Amino acid sequence: MEEKKIWSMDDLVALTDEVQIDEVIFRGGVVEFQYCELTEKEEPKLPAVNDSLPEDEKMGMYQELGSKRVMKMISKANEKNPDGPIISEEQWAHIPTTLRYSISNKILGAEELAQANFQN
Repeated sequence: MEEKKIWSMDDLVALTDEVQIDEVIFRGGVVEFQYCELTEKEEPKLPAVNDSLPEDEKMGMYQELGSKRVMKMISKANEKNPDGPIISEEQWAHIPTTLRYSISNKILGAEELAQANFQN
């Protein structure tokens, strides 16, 4: 049986100041990036979503919010660690979409969730 990791509140709070460095594989090469967890106050806010909007418009708003959140996490780390593997906001807007999705999924934990869902 796997031992559970128990987080202390101090450790969780410290995550919002800790620069985390990670990587993804893209077309056979490694792309490094850094990010920081956000506090509620730092999270980008979504304007009120009108329920009468078409689903594709709502989905677009949520995707935009997700992208802003990831960029905010990257920017926060860039400010704290200017010598780290920086992705600027301008670069973020121009890198391949598949790479952006890979980085976003890694930062937001979607990769681990997908792996957990497909394990036997």
